[in-house]
Amino acid sequence: MTKGLLIDYKYCTGCHTCEIACRQEHEFEPTKDGIKLNSIGPTPLPFGRYQYDYFPSPTDYCDSCGNRTSKGKKPSCVQHCQAGCIEYGDVQDLAPRITHEKMVLFTLNKTL
Repeated sequence: MTKGLLIDYKYCTGCHTCEIACRQEHEFEPTKDGIKLNSIGPTPLPFGRYQYDYFPSPTDYCDSCGNRTSKGKKPSCVQHCQAGCIEYGDVQDLAPRITHEKMVLFTLNKTL
């Protein structure tokens, strides 16, 4: 089955926990990321407010935490996401869960 990450950008707070968890799990150097948090903003809003939007996405270094998922555990980024906006599973199961335009399903390099 093809595995994937379903990410709901609507709820991402930009905390970088996914990046840190991945980097620590794989002992990556600071310039290498399995998941990268990108941002857009500040976008001006009415009444002097501003909005930031955050977009975590897996990179080519993502191996879906094969050492964890082979034991039935969640990938490190999913396990540690503070907002709970990253899910892992079979693409066929995750695809129907896309309910709005700020949800994205990434297929991962590995087929298990």
